[in-house]
Amino acid sequence: MEWTVHPVKRRPVVSVVVTVFIVLVAVIVYVQLESPWFAALALIVLFASLAKFYFPTSYRLDEHGVTIRTRTQTLKKGWHLYRSFYPDKNGVFLSPFVERSRLENFRGLYLMCEGNHDQVAAFVREHIGAGERARREAAS
Repeated sequence: MEWTVHPVKRRPVVSVVVTVFIVLVAVIVYVQLESPWFAALALIVLFASLAKFYFPTSYRLDEHGVTIRTRTQTLKKGWHLYRSFYPDKNGVFLSPFVERSRLENFRGLYLMCEGNHDQVAAFVREHIGAGERARREAAS
């Protein structure tokens, strides 16, 4: 199962507002510090921090795990790393813990959906459930 999510195209009004905000912050930095270098640095840092919003992210789910491709990296994680999942309105969060934990935001993985939420949740349910069953059987 493969799909691509591009939030900047999904929400054009928000995209314009965010872009105007970034430019406005760069202008304020320039006016306050009178430095084009700091203004450019502010522009680059803010834009880079929102790269997931501006650039497309591709997801691939297969029998082995999850692959996430962005402009700068490819991340591959196996199903064996995840023990639970939590769907919400925008995607599915994969957690390495059986129950909710404060650490899961740092160790988990969020899959953004693009009109395929039910299919992604079903695929994840099938694979995370299978991995957990295999762990329980091995422990017995």
